Amino acid sequence: MAKSYWLMKSEPDAYSWDDLVAEGEGTWDGVRNHRAANNLRAMKVGDEAFFYHSNIGKEIVGIVEISQAGLADPSDPEGKWAAVKVKPVRKLARPVTLKEIKADPELTEIELIKLSRLSVAVITAEEWKYIIALSKRENG
Repeated sequence: MAKSYWLMKSEPDAYSWDDLVAEGEGTWDGVRNHRAANNLRAMKVGDEAFFYHSNIGKEIVGIVEISQAGLADPSDPEGKWAAVKVKPVRKLARPVTLKEIKADPELTEIELIKLSRLSVAVITAEEWKYIIALSKRENG
């Protein structure tokens, strides 16, 4: 079965890439948007996601792997919302900024731009490969 790709946003002052690396595995919870929660529910173990620092930085900084899927959000006492566990795979060679993504004609359809308030977004396989390549360029 094909792997799916995602983008998961976190405010770095609340939960950063470095926090996840220090933890080794983190629970992605607290999502209270129906579409984002449905994206969490659709994730499978082995899927990969970009770790995006929102608000401060506004850049993709790393890659995580979904290590546990289909969890109930432990921060939701009513049990309505979804969560997953993620493990860090690697930091990108260099961060790919929102400004860079918005300026790139290859990425005009990316959910990060089209649905900018969405905290858990779909990334197509083509977008994934393209952003990985961008991260390996010297100066964007």
